[in-house]
Amino acid sequence: MDEEYDVVVAGAGPAGAQAARDLAARDYDVAVLEAEPGEDYPSTSNKSTAGTFPRMMAEFDIPDEVVMQHTDSVVLESPDDSYGIDTPGAILDFGDFKEFLVEEGEQNGADYFFGSRVYEPVVEDGTPQGVRYTDGEIGADIIIDATGPSAPIAQHEDVGIVDLDRSNQAIGIEYELDGVEPDQEGSADLTEAMMLRLDHDIAPGGYSWLFHTGEDTAKVGVCYIQNEQHERQAQDGKTIDDYLQDWIVDDPRFQEQSREEVDPEEVHRGSAHIQMPEKYSSDSVMAVGDTVPSVDPLWGEGIDTAMKSGRAAAVTADAALTPGKIGGEVDTSDLSGYDQRWEDDVAPSRKERFFLTHALYNMDNDRYDQLMEDLREADLDDLAELNQGNLLKARRMVHAGDAGPMLRALRETGRQSSERFRKADEWVNERLDI
Repeated sequence: MDEEYDVVVAGAGPAGAQAARDLAARDYDVAVLEAEPGEDYPSTSNKSTAGTFPRMMAEFDIPDEVVMQHTDSVVLESPDDSYGIDTPGAILDFGDFKEFLVEEGEQNGADYFFGSRVYEPVVEDGTPQGVRYTDGEIGADIIIDATGPSAPIAQHEDVGIVDLDRSNQAIGIEYELDGVEPDQEGSADLTEAMMLRLDHDIAPGGYSWLFHTGEDTAKVGVCYIQNEQHERQAQDGKTIDDYLQDWIVDDPRFQEQSREEVDPEEVHRGSAHIQMPEKYSSDSVMAVGDTVPSVDPLWGEGIDTAMKSGRAAAVTADAALTPGKIGGEVDTSDLSGYDQRWEDDVAPSRKERFFLTHALYNMDNDRYDQLMEDLREADLDDLAELNQGNLLKARRMVHAGDAGPMLRALRETGRQSSERFRKADEWVNERLDI
């Protein structure tokens, strides 16, 4: 090995940078390898809509300096209806947010190596002992893969944490636009709001969004999952860029200025896998963020779970490495505590929420209009529990015509792991008598 560290983190996104930030604060030797060049960071990886909520800001001590706009509501739209709920939020400047995490990590003592792409683990006697990257090899007691869908460590045959399937991939594109009217007559008032729209004409098999960032500016985008509904609804030859551009042309909230050519620096592209991993760690390796993946399956929010996964990995690494501080032997052969922290703290009820995701995006547009009415009639406490994956609360909103979307959702989730979705299967069978 060219150098030795306690922990090497591959990737400087929110999950990896948070893990490095925490571990360096505990006086561990931490190296972070980031593929993007330092002089550009984070231009090519600035791809998140970056909507989040006060709990994340407070839990991870994120300053208001990285916030583009504080919001006071979340609005759901269907083709002909909408539903809003008053809840505070924050839309981050994702680039500033990432720079903040890197600077904090460096101040705590982490070493950052930009322009350093990780290729694979260095395996000795069947156990990863470090990583091979652009400039050589770095050894470490613990490796944290925070590289996102590429996952060169987590997908390696000697690690086997994830096996990401392209058919479970969500792709997205976002513009930062001027000339947006957030309070357009005939539509919900989106002033200081985060809006998600369920409409297959705009995002077949997914959703679109408008996040107001102040005055006449907004983050506007489209994301869809490559699911059965996308195959049924998508127009031949129409790209995701075409869908976003058509929405901007057709929706009166976007004015003439919005329809002008967008600065390439204000266009963000990204992808993430909507897939349930079977595990989150193996000997000496943990996967965080979109490597696992950590995007919330229901609404696409990824920052909160990414940050939680980074912290969970740091806590697990600290427990494994602490004996070395007091002269004991370090043993990283069992990091399964990290898996349990995922289930308990990072993403509880993940499998149920995953099923609800596929059921939601497999509905037709008419059903989305009915969903807005269902939401208005629901109790707010029930909605909170539904958002946390409580299938019994979802049961109250099931209609007789929902058999098709639910069966498609069962097929899609069942392709990954039928056993993990046994409860969801039983629930659907009981509710629909099938």
